[in-house]
Amino acid sequence: MINNMLGIDIGSTTVKIVIINKDGEILFSDYERHFANIQETLAGLMKKALDALGDLKVAPVITGSGGLTISKHMGVPFVQEVIAVSTALQDYAPQTDVAIELGGEDAKIIYFTNGIDQRMNGICAGGTGSFIDQMASLLNTDAAGLNEYAKSYQIIYPIAARCGVFAKSDIQPLINEGATKPDLSISVFQAVVNQTISGLACGKPIRGNVAFLGGPLHFLTELKKAFIRTLKLSDDQVIAPEHSHLFAAIGAAMNANPEITTDISSLHDKLSHGIKMDFEVNRMEPLFADEADYEAFKERHAKHTVKKGNLAEYEGNCFLGIDAGSTTTKVAIVGEDGSLLYSFYSNNNGSPLKTAIRSLKEIYEILPKNVKIVRSCSTGYGEALIKAALVLDEGEVETVAHYHAAAFFEPDVDCILDIGGQDMKCIKIKNNTVDNVLLNEACSSGCGSFIETFAKSLNYEIEDFAKVALFAKNPIDLGSRCTVFMNSKVKQAQKEGATVADISSGLAYSV
Repeated sequence: MINNMLGIDIGSTTVKIVIINKDGEILFSDYERHFANIQETLAGLMKKALDALGDLKVAPVITGSGGLTISKHMGVPFVQEVIAVSTALQDYAPQTDVAIELGGEDAKIIYFTNGIDQRMNGICAGGTGSFIDQMASLLNTDAAGLNEYAKSYQIIYPIAARCGVFAKSDIQPLINEGATKPDLSISVFQAVVNQTISGLACGKPIRGNVAFLGGPLHFLTELKKAFIRTLKLSDDQVIAPEHSHLFAAIGAAMNANPEITTDISSLHDKLSHGIKMDFEVNRMEPLFADEADYEAFKERHAKHTVKKGNLAEYEGNCFLGIDAGSTTTKVAIVGEDGSLLYSFYSNNNGSPLKTAIRSLKEIYEILPKNVKIVRSCSTGYGEALIKAALVLDEGEVETVAHYHAAAFFEPDVDCILDIGGQDMKCIKIKNNTVDNVLLNEACSSGCGSFIETFAKSLNYEIEDFAKVALFAKNPIDLGSRCTVFMNSKVKQAQKEGATVADISSGLAYSV
């Protein structure tokens, strides 16, 4: 008779393992982000369990959105996540009427009164842990940082949480207008609450004793408080188990079949030697066939460059341009001959004005006495803010600014393609004027912030993320629809063992 059960919960962003004995006591537990390296992360957790408990014989069960494929290849039973959570709740908190669970890309509401009614998000990851991570990246912090900020909020702003795309469209203007990080943080949490209640409950009341489960609700106390405040729950109605972030893994262990057993060392060895997964997501041709192909590409693109000068050595009049974009601020000083004397490009970090001021201070430190800035102009999302705050001469619509610059280099230009932090534009020129502008509206899929968010979710800086894509062997076909659908495909590819390079190169194709 096996006395120890192992529950493994492989989520979209994290891996959790729990080993319990026959009395339900937790002998070992751990929780780690996998950053798309599921096998490696799980192998590491198994090694920790092996070191802590020795080579126990266990009855293993796998659950979670990323667990089905790996369970087949490892020969370990799989249990559906909602069943696992329900099992754990019925044992640990049988008085539960409703359970709300948030994961990395999953959200669930389970009603227990008058039979079990399970509600899950489908293809949309809005209002989940990954959504919170995306919003945190906009404020140059992480989820824990948002939680700390939210403790001192004053105002809650309305922010859409149907998906990260719409929320960014709401939150970016607030950042540009100077909303405080505490107020933005609590607004993000409230958006998650609203999305969960409206999107999953769909009008069905959430009453009685409510259990809060999953990593985001376990680690983010202010998010949990926002739920409690919105649902008007008393202290007696709030169920927050000590191991709420591990509940799916605990429930999986409780569903173990005592006749299917293995050693912890056997599981560790299988994972350490790598398990080859079958591909369900289509693969594409590499971006570059080899190093020579890449060098030819660089050489071809290097033929078109901007004439540059040195501001410190320049004499005469010059012109200042500031582009306060959705996520970055760009500053340029241009000479009378059109040469680029100075350039600045930096993430806004939530404050385009401070970023612009930092650049101006840098300019005035190197600006020679015999050089005069005779005209200044702002453009971009923060055009009005920058113009007013810095008392600039002009403010110009972004599309017109694009055309003037493009026409300077190519007088016969008839089409301009611009990909920014949150927007993409195709500007059509006819008879030397802007004839038509096509741009993304509610969706920022394929834009800079979209790529950056993916990079950060995989623990990469954007520059390194781009580099690994160059020679990926099996780029993933992610399609070209919205971020949500791509997240789902990335999640599936992760199950199949896709590398970060495959994901990055697949995103390049999608853009």
